[in-house]
Amino acid sequence: MTARHDEVLVTGLGATTPLGGDVASTWAAMLEGRSGVVRLEEEWAEQLTVQIAGRLAIEPTETLERVRARRLDRCEQVALVAAREAWADAGAPEVDPERIAVVVGTGIGGALSLLEQDNILEASGPRKVSPLTIPMLMPNGPAAVVGLEVGARGRVTAPVSACASGAEAIALALDFLRSGRYDVVVAGGSEACVHPITIAGFANMRAMSTRNGEPTRASRPFDKGRDGFVLAEGAGIMVLERAEFARARGARVHAVLAGSGVSADGHDLVQPEPHGRGATRALQLALLDADLVGTDVGHVNAHATSTPLGDIAEGRAIRTAIGDHAVVTAPKSMLGHMLGAAGAVESIATVLALRDGVIPPTLNLDDPDDDIGLDIARVAARHTSLDAAVNDSFGFGGHNVALAFTRA
Repeated sequence: MTARHDEVLVTGLGATTPLGGDVASTWAAMLEGRSGVVRLEEEWAEQLTVQIAGRLAIEPTETLERVRARRLDRCEQVALVAAREAWADAGAPEVDPERIAVVVGTGIGGALSLLEQDNILEASGPRKVSPLTIPMLMPNGPAAVVGLEVGARGRVTAPVSACASGAEAIALALDFLRSGRYDVVVAGGSEACVHPITIAGFANMRAMSTRNGEPTRASRPFDKGRDGFVLAEGAGIMVLERAEFARARGARVHAVLAGSGVSADGHDLVQPEPHGRGATRALQLALLDADLVGTDVGHVNAHATSTPLGDIAEGRAIRTAIGDHAVVTAPKSMLGHMLGAAGAVESIATVLALRDGVIPPTLNLDDPDDDIGLDIARVAARHTSLDAAVNDSFGFGGHNVALAFTRA
């Protein structure tokens, strides 16, 4: 592994999740093996077959200005919270606004605002619908809010690739910085759509766990008893910089974003390609882009949603592209599935594993599926020296994204 002339560095991290309102608290909870999944207490949940979710540990309204928060959808609020932390963590770099880009993805966007305003329309008529409805529901809203926050005038864009959106945003950021057009890119994902209609829709697809009586044990990646994912909300944001720019300003570096791989299954709108061929290709492309081989990778942060078919396909892809030697963790066992934010938050966890030399455990892996065939961290965090690690993310539509990170 040698430094490239177009090396990209991770200089800032920000997150708000069901485990904590920032990166430090989220990471500490992951290493302790705590779950953020809870029983829903809202009255509307009583009619649902699925009554559990990963709720935010800290409400965004506790940290945002009251007037600002009221003008934003919840997915925009969490993006702003995470972006502010990431920007501060990077040292609030002084950079030409035309050399700053923002890429923040989402899977669903401002669904809560859309549904709320539809209720108002039905109950009180069109004149009562908020004039802020469109900027609150548009999928590019989180990216636009973050762009305004950091003063970006280079480019602001929003990939929408279902559960791969946050990871794809980081992959795009890598391309943007390598192009030489930008010095700093703020990238990640945001999602906040815990609502009866999303839960009912996923539940009727039989994609979600129905372990209502034991929320913290519901998400069981790679376990024989897995029965679906647990919906969650949150956001993860990274500040990425061209190495030359970051070093010139003396930035602290968490890790190197060394490569990315993106592919499509071309198989089905919701089901993964059963042999994991598209996922394998994304992983192989990420390694090639990072000038790595499978044996260089000591850790894989798996997408592992706890669905019967998805976990099997991913296990095959990891074994084929990387091997069975890398230590794997499945953070959705603790966080739940944050959809468009998942790949970004889990990329942050991958960076921290590299930086700190410790891999979080996978919860609820009591009886590993024989068809997975991977070395999965269980019960307790595993301490080990790492030089390279990979995060993979997959989404409805057959979207596959793999990101390779190396130690700073």
